[in-house]
Amino acid sequence: MAVPKDEQKAAAGGVAKPGKYPFYLGGLASASAASITHPLDLTRYRLQTASGKTGMIKSIVDTAKNEGPQGLFHGLTSTWLRQFTYSIARFAVYEESKTWFTEAPSLAHPTGKKPTGGELAICAATAGTVAGVIGNPAELVLVRVCGDLNKPPAERFAYGNCLNGLARIAKDEGVGRLFLGLGPNVARSVVMNIGQLGAYDLFKGVIQSGLKMEDGPRLQFLASFAAGTTAVTLVCPFDVVKQRVQNSKSREGVATVVRNLLAKEGPRTLFRGWLPSWLRLQPQTTLLFLFFEQYKKIYDDNFRSA
Repeated sequence: MAVPKDEQKAAAGGVAKPGKYPFYLGGLASASAASITHPLDLTRYRLQTASGKTGMIKSIVDTAKNEGPQGLFHGLTSTWLRQFTYSIARFAVYEESKTWFTEAPSLAHPTGKKPTGGELAICAATAGTVAGVIGNPAELVLVRVCGDLNKPPAERFAYGNCLNGLARIAKDEGVGRLFLGLGPNVARSVVMNIGQLGAYDLFKGVIQSGLKMEDGPRLQFLASFAAGTTAVTLVCPFDVVKQRVQNSKSREGVATVVRNLLAKEGPRTLFRGWLPSWLRLQPQTTLLFLFFEQYKKIYDDNFRSA
């Protein structure tokens, strides 16, 4: 891969930091990955909002049987809306935040300085906070669209598409309702980004250093595999609570939802959908970072090559 010109300048003794990438690359990579893994995402949402017990395979089969194969991509436009709000925001903030702790190579400091694990966590948490707020309306529509068929026909939201969902919520329930579940959504976003973005960079550095492995698809796969497993384990309880709150037509708060959930269904319910979450998040995380790394390479090769 060609070295960006500003990195060459830094290595020669300049003060420029490593070159930045367009803010939208993370959103584009996320949308690309999510388009492939959407059926698993849909299954996860339906499992976590279901009132009774059901399995991942049964849910997928029932969806394909009742709605046809195209039913597995129900709500895809809502997924795209989420990726082009939430994911653009989180990658843009995260990549910018990392520059706070980064020093490019120079004659005085030949190896430069990269963020530590704790600093990566700070960057990821900051990105998760901002993205959780920005992406909440799209997340709300996505949760409702994907969980709609778990409800009796009379209780369904029946949004025509993602934009119709946003408009209907603002009109029928008030603009403030677009931020329903903001607290658990932001908490989930913070944990997700620490476990995914921060962990990816951390694992990538550790594996590269420990195994003396060159940067490339193999290293990226191993790092994303570790990050995906970390992220889904940390975020699953937040996911279940957030979706219960957002999928409800009542005005119950987070504390009430958690109390009722634990009393009626037990603590294990907080990890309901872990397997489909892992099966969905693992390939999505791998695809996400493979797409992201390739989009960065394309940008370097076409716009920053020497």
